[in-house]
Amino acid sequence: MNTVFFLFLRRMRTPLLLLIVVYAIAIGGLVLMPGVDAAGKPWHFDFFHAFYFVTYTASTIGFGEIPYPFSPAQRMWATVSIYITVLGWLYAFGAILALLQDPAFRRAIAEQRFGRAVQHLTEPFYIVCGFGETGEMIARMLIKQHMRVVAIERDADRVAALELMDWGVDLPALCADFRDPNRLLLAGLRHPYCRGVVQMSRDDEANVEAAISARLLNPRLKVVCRATSNAARAKLPSFSADEIVDPFEIFATQLALALNKPSAHALYEALGSLPGEPLPARLEPPRGLWLICGFGRFGSTVARYLQAEGIATRIIEPNPQAAPPQAIIGVGTSREALEAAGCRDAVGIIAGTDSDTSNLAIAMTARATNERIFIVARENRDMNHALFLVAPVDLIVDTSRMLVNRIFADLTNPLLRRFLEHVRAQNEDWSSALHSRLGLECGGRTPDTWEVKLDETEAPAVVAALATGRAIRLDHLLRQPQARDERVPGIALALQREGRLTVLPSPDIELARGDRLLFCGPLGAASTMEWVLGAANVLEYVESGAEFPDAFVFRWLDARRRRAEAG
Repeated sequence: MNTVFFLFLRRMRTPLLLLIVVYAIAIGGLVLMPGVDAAGKPWHFDFFHAFYFVTYTASTIGFGEIPYPFSPAQRMWATVSIYITVLGWLYAFGAILALLQDPAFRRAIAEQRFGRAVQHLTEPFYIVCGFGETGEMIARMLIKQHMRVVAIERDADRVAALELMDWGVDLPALCADFRDPNRLLLAGLRHPYCRGVVQMSRDDEANVEAAISARLLNPRLKVVCRATSNAARAKLPSFSADEIVDPFEIFATQLALALNKPSAHALYEALGSLPGEPLPARLEPPRGLWLICGFGRFGSTVARYLQAEGIATRIIEPNPQAAPPQAIIGVGTSREALEAAGCRDAVGIIAGTDSDTSNLAIAMTARATNERIFIVARENRDMNHALFLVAPVDLIVDTSRMLVNRIFADLTNPLLRRFLEHVRAQNEDWSSALHSRLGLECGGRTPDTWEVKLDETEAPAVVAALATGRAIRLDHLLRQPQARDERVPGIALALQREGRLTVLPSPDIELARGDRLLFCGPLGAASTMEWVLGAANVLEYVESGAEFPDAFVFRWLDARRRRAEAG
C-alpha cells in the first residue's frame, strides 16, 4: 500500500469515524423528524435529500429550507445538526493540520516525491551518497558532462540548502540514511539508467556499509567508496583498488612521484584537473629532511610513502601514545618543537593536522624559522581556501578537489587510469615531451579528456564504414569536419583493443569495431569530433575529400549529375 495513503488512513481513522457517526446521526434524525408539505399533509425527508441538506448545512453554506418550510421539530434538529457537524469538521481539520506537521508523514511525502522524480529520469545518472563539499563538487562536474545526479544526505539542513542551489537541472535529493538498502533502491539503484553509486561521506563505516549493499543489490553498477582507514578498506574485499579512494593515499602517491619524476607528476596534475584552467606549474619538491606535523591517518600515510622513496622524515606529534619512536613530542605551532626537530636544516615541512587553524599557524612559524623551507599544508575545509592562498604555503593539500578529480576521471574516463599508470613507468624525457605537447595543443590550459568506444551508440558512422570494409584510420577522427586539411587540436593518448593498451597510438593505425580510444584536447574538441563519429557524409569527407549531400533529394540529384558526367 502507498505509504502516504496508509499513514493518512491510520492517523485520520478516529476523525473519519467521528464524521461518519455525526453525519449518520444528523441524517437519521432529519429523516425521522416530521414535516408538513404545501398541502398541509405530513411528509418526511428521504435519505438522499436528508444527506443533501446536511451536506450543505455542515459546510455552513446554507441554501434554506427545502423542499418545504420546516416544522419546528425539523428546525430544532437542523440546529443540532449544524453544531455537531461543524464541531466534527473542526476536530477533523485539526487532525489534518497535526498530520501535516508530523515528521513521519512529511518524510513519507518527501520519499514519495523523491521516488517519483527518480523513476521519471530518462538519462544516465549517478547516486551520490553524502552530499558535503566533495559530493557537491562531483555533482556539478557530472552535470557539466550532461550526466544526472541523485543525492542522499543524512543532514536535513544540507538537503534543504542544496534544494535552493541553482543546478540547471532537476536534482532529486532525499534526507535519509544511505546505509538503508531500501533507500538505495528508492534512489534508483536498479533503475535502467543508473550508472553507479558514489559514497562520499566522511564516515568510513557508513560508506563501507552502503557500498557493500549497493554491490550486492546491483553487481553491474560501478561503486566508488571513500575510505581512509585500513579497517574500512579491509571490509571491501570484493572491490578493486580503483573503486576505493583514499585522499591521503592519493596525495602521498603524488608527492612521492613529484620528488622522483616531476614531469610525470605534472602530467598527472594536467590530466586530472578541471578542463580549461591554467596549466599547473611544474612542482619540484626538494629532497632532504622532511618534517611531518601530526601523525594521524594523513601524516602516517605520507611518512610511509616518503620513507619508501628514501626520504628522511622526522615526526612532530603532541600525543605520546600516537607518536612513533624517535618522534618529537610537541605541537608544530611551537617554534621550540620545530627547532628541536631540525627545522633550520630541513628542506620541507608538512602541516597535516585535522585543524586548518593549526596548519596555517605551523606554516607561518616554519617560515619564520627557515625562510627557504618548502611548506605543504593540509586544507580540511573548502571554506578556508582563501586563507591558504594568501598563507606562506608552497603546496596546498586540498583533499576535496583531489577526490573530485580522481572520482570524476574514474566515472567518466576509466581508460585514463590505465594511461596514467603507464606514465609512472616512463622516464622524465618522455613525460616532459608529452607535457610540453599538451601545453601547445591546449593553449596553456588544462585539457579536456574523453573516451570514445567504436560502437553503434558512440560512433555509428565509423562502425557503418568499417562494416563495408573501408579502412578508417585514427588520423581521420582528428580532422576538422569542415576543412579536412586542418587538425582538431588534441592528442590520442591511448587505444585499447581486446584488453591490450597502446599508448600514444600512431595516427596511421587502422581502427576496428569495439576499440576504445582516449583523447585529450581543449574544450570543444570532443564536440567537433562527434561530427566525424556520427555523420556518414562528414566521415567520408575527412577520409577521401569527397563531399556528399546529406538529404535524400540532394543525394539523388548528385547521383544523376555524376552519372551524366560519366556518360
